Amino acid sequence: MSLSTYRADYAWQGHRWCQDTVLDVRDGHFVIDDQAVANGSSTRLGKYVLPGMPNLHSHAFQRAMAGMAERRGPGDDSFWTWREAMYGFAQRIGPDDLKAIAAQLYVEMLQAGYTHVCEFHYLHHQPDGSPWSDPAAMSQAIVEAAEEAGIGLTLLPVLYMTGGFDGRPLGERQRRFGHTVDAYLRLVDSLRAGDGTRKTTGVALHSLRAVQPDAIQAVLGAIAREMPVHIHIAEQVPEVDECLALRGCRPVQWLLDSVAVDARWCLVHATHLDSGETRALAQSGAVAGLCPTTEANLGDGLFPLAPFIDQGGVLGIGSDSHISVSPVEELRWLEYGQRLVARQRNVAARQAGQSVGESLFERSLAGGAAASGTTIGTIAHKARADLIVLDDTSPLLMARDPGHAMDSFIFSGNVPLVRDVMVAGRWVVRDGQHIEQSRITDRYRRTVERLKA
Repeated sequence: MSLSTYRADYAWQGHRWCQDTVLDVRDGHFVIDDQAVANGSSTRLGKYVLPGMPNLHSHAFQRAMAGMAERRGPGDDSFWTWREAMYGFAQRIGPDDLKAIAAQLYVEMLQAGYTHVCEFHYLHHQPDGSPWSDPAAMSQAIVEAAEEAGIGLTLLPVLYMTGGFDGRPLGERQRRFGHTVDAYLRLVDSLRAGDGTRKTTGVALHSLRAVQPDAIQAVLGAIAREMPVHIHIAEQVPEVDECLALRGCRPVQWLLDSVAVDARWCLVHATHLDSGETRALAQSGAVAGLCPTTEANLGDGLFPLAPFIDQGGVLGIGSDSHISVSPVEELRWLEYGQRLVARQRNVAARQAGQSVGESLFERSLAGGAAASGTTIGTIAHKARADLIVLDDTSPLLMARDPGHAMDSFIFSGNVPLVRDVMVAGRWVVRDGQHIEQSRITDRYRRTVERLKA
């Protein structure tokens, strides 16, 4: 393919802003030449150019119920009462509905600056638990939605087998999530056949309460060594208490003691850690998958961010239930939650003079790329050519030099600052508008109106 040459006044490379940067793109990847000099044939992108942010945790169908679980019930509301409302909504959704919802969500992600999504996908079967005529129909709906929107995808089909640590059967409304190990591995193998530049397949173990130890070992023994592995863990205090009661160990510690957890793992939420688990998780190299807006919405609690960073831990961000679809808001509230608990400022900046925005953005790029299992999150030679261009005409970036640009992007307000977005060398957002926005949004509107009826 032909080579496209771009230039940026400042590009985020190698943990810093680099001035007058030339970016060559060929076959959907960056071709970086340290000797390159911008010339008349290059296209200026803008003042501030950043790698696209990976979104490491998504349940796409939940976007269509955002805002519909915010009325108080007869007792104290919690994650568990929200989960019942979510189960009820999930019962209505078929493959066409899922495709329409996911495509709209992915358009919103791209406009916000996410260029890759890890889809933690457990809505597998018909509402009564029986397979569709194509057992991969719901998974293929996600793949088609990502292709349509133009976002990168790590598809994480979920193994979901039991209703608790004691191995009890799935409840009636959980049946459409369930698989045997053999059926699950067949699904994974079928989905890997379509992997390429913009799509990668990994595996997801729903949680320790939903996948028993023998099944975990069977899956890990059967999959390719390079595949990413994601799991929900330690999101809620009752989950920790049940694990302690039945296994004599806290969830994260049990996992670290029982399985060779390493850098291909993403432990989603991991909210409730003691100091030993925090240290051990950081030392494992696994990614802590943090979803601050969803964790706040569900009343989960706060991750021990400062000690985790201090011990070299790797982290990334996700929008999870999509009550917010904005990397800026995830990063902002990751920091703000810590400030409220510690009653201090600039918590994520662990060294004097360090920028909070730069620290969080860079950490989330690296952790999100690791969790995605693909070469993204960086403007570097042979990395996939994903980038976002900020709107330097916005009042929020006026009179901002590179030393304050990232912090202004994240902490200066709620006006969207992402102007243009490229994924794998292809422009998918221009001047804040997605190239297929009207058609995808019209279909989404028809879908949710029908689901509501």
